[in-house]
Amino acid sequence: APFLAAVGVVELYGGWLTLNGFEERIKRDAGDFFIGKQVLPKDPEQERLMRLRELENGRLAMLAFSGICTQAVLFKSTWPFM
Repeated sequence: APFLAAVGVVELYGGWLTLNGFEERIKRDAGDFFIGKQVLPKDPEQERLMRLRELENGRLAMLAFSGICTQAVLFKSTWPFM
């Protein structure tokens, strides 16, 4: 139950950010939850490269996960390949 409550809080915060973004009350980039900005480099070019690397890593993770799901369906195995 505590885990679901934590997920609910994160989802509510994301919904609040989305609604305020649509109404243009706050200025934010897509996927920006206003946490973690202190770890980005101060140089704009380095920040752009860091954001690009994060995007590429996310895409690679999605591709890997889709491969895992496809393999599980094709070979009719249970998750995770037991």
